[in-house]
Amino acid sequence: MAVRSVFREGLFNQKVAIVTGGGTGIGRAIAAELLSLGCSVIIASRNKERLTRASEELSVKIPPSSPAKVTPVQCNIRNEEEVKGLIDTTLHLHNKVDFLVNNGGGQFYSPAEFIKAKGWNAVIDTNLTGTFYCCKEVYNAWMKQNGGAIVNIIADIFKGFPGMLHTGAARAGVENMTKTLAIEWAASGVRVNAVAPGTIVSKTAVENYKDLGTAIFKKAVHLIPAKRLGVPEEVSPAVCFLLSPAASFISGATLRIDAGQSLYSALFEIPDHNAWQSPPEGENMDTFLKMMNKD
Repeated sequence: MAVRSVFREGLFNQKVAIVTGGGTGIGRAIAAELLSLGCSVIIASRNKERLTRASEELSVKIPPSSPAKVTPVQCNIRNEEEVKGLIDTTLHLHNKVDFLVNNGGGQFYSPAEFIKAKGWNAVIDTNLTGTFYCCKEVYNAWMKQNGGAIVNIIADIFKGFPGMLHTGAARAGVENMTKTLAIEWAASGVRVNAVAPGTIVSKTAVENYKDLGTAIFKKAVHLIPAKRLGVPEEVSPAVCFLLSPAASFISGATLRIDAGQSLYSALFEIPDHNAWQSPPEGENMDTFLKMMNKD
């Protein structure tokens, strides 16, 4: 089914965007909506097969009258030289880069005490350092002199991220990076914002968590005020808004796309225990003990 955007047709005609992680899930939905609005899109990720398949499937949905084109570019955003190559390829093809969407990333479930150095470094290098490389290279190569807009995709990190400490730390770093770059690069006409999706389900998202995937997403439903999961097509319009002229006075902001989940409850459950030290003795101890008594 072709993408039907809430934005007017041709909004991004003659614009050029890079979307990392653009072959699947949220990144693919963002690429699809940008293409539907006339924007040419470079989709990038490490998996060449997925990229090629996504590019072919996205291409057939572009109307013949549209100036938009989609191009797959294999790139490991952990590698600074490959990121430079991604920006160079985009400039060679289109002579400009109007938008950068940093969606590439990944993580795995693990209690903090079991995360090994290799796993920690892989997540930090992808989600934090990779985002930095992409921002820095696109700025130095094009946006410093020509302006532009950047949107960083983070996560619901606002009550910590139990079970995924590595990505919580990385995404929190990206949120701070977003604020910092919004100030440092303001004089170049570069707007930098972030989007924090809540529990967004897609086929690849479920597959990424292997045996835990179905259980994680089903468990999340009752913790969301909407009492349902979100889908990538509910994230992509927010990204398009932040890239659009409608957001011309917005920079350094984080937009939560979570139906209020970040305000409501957490997926991680703490079992009953008595491991904490007792409170100090005082005039309220009797009341405390009465309230704590489990009849």
